[in-house]
Amino acid sequence: MTPFDLAIAYLVAARGIELILAASNTSRLRAAGAVEHGKGHYPAIVALHALWIAALWLFVPRDTVPNELLLGVFALLQLARIWVIASLGRYWTTRILTLPGVPLVRRGPYRFVRHPNYLVVALEIPVLSGAFHAWWLALAFGLANLAILNWRIRAENRALAPRRSLEARQA
Repeated sequence: MTPFDLAIAYLVAARGIELILAASNTSRLRAAGAVEHGKGHYPAIVALHALWIAALWLFVPRDTVPNELLLGVFALLQLARIWVIASLGRYWTTRILTLPGVPLVRRGPYRFVRHPNYLVVALEIPVLSGAFHAWWLALAFGLANLAILNWRIRAENRALAPRRSLEARQA
């Protein structure tokens, strides 16, 4: 297997594991009364990520020698992704679900950044694409991802606003 094959295999396996974890957490949260917000953008996010991985697979030659620095940055981004998921624990999903009355998570990277997962995602698409010299994929999918993330972050901020207001009043 080439470094490219390993990167794609990792990406597919990691996304698969994340989807399984997200589905489990989503079911548990819905059973506890969580409400979903911003459903409209979710298919676009799924499609974008699937198309990005497919485009990498189709357009990057398997024997491409990767940029090791960018691969290292990608590895660090994956550690940050794990930190985000671990910090949210049972609240981490790929959807926007809120449980009224439950305090917002303020640990891990959430102490420093309001949307750390989106920061990771915004960087990993151009970084991994660039690591295999697919700069046009980095640009195209990176910009498309930023547009969808803008949509999603606005929906998430609206969904979380009542809980932020409640926390501010209680402080």
